[in-house]
Amino acid sequence: MSHISRIKTQIVEKDLLLKALQDLEYPVADEGETVKVPIRFSYPILFERRGQTYEIVADWWGVRGVKRAEFVNQVLQRYAYHAARAKLEEQGFDLIEEVQEKGEIRLVLRRMAG
Repeated sequence: MSHISRIKTQIVEKDLLLKALQDLEYPVADEGETVKVPIRFSYPILFERRGQTYEIVADWWGVRGVKRAEFVNQVLQRYAYHAARAKLEEQGFDLIEEVQEKGEIRLVLRRMAG
């Protein structure tokens, strides 16, 4: 009996997903339309492209040492961080300060008038 679950996300940029997983120190294997996160002595966690977005796919009964809600929240937060920075830098903003506290990230950016 399969216990595989699919979690829909708003993740669209593979390079930002890879950066988020790297920040969280997860090993990754880029397999084209799928990003695989191998977990030692456990089933892997997959990010599979479905249309324009990625879904998180895993048999959570066989994933050891990683809590589903915590993993999903951490990855989505780091992805959103990289997506926001990329978009703001594209618009000419420079990162001045970054503060992390109580599970939140606060960015201070500045754009020079030109």
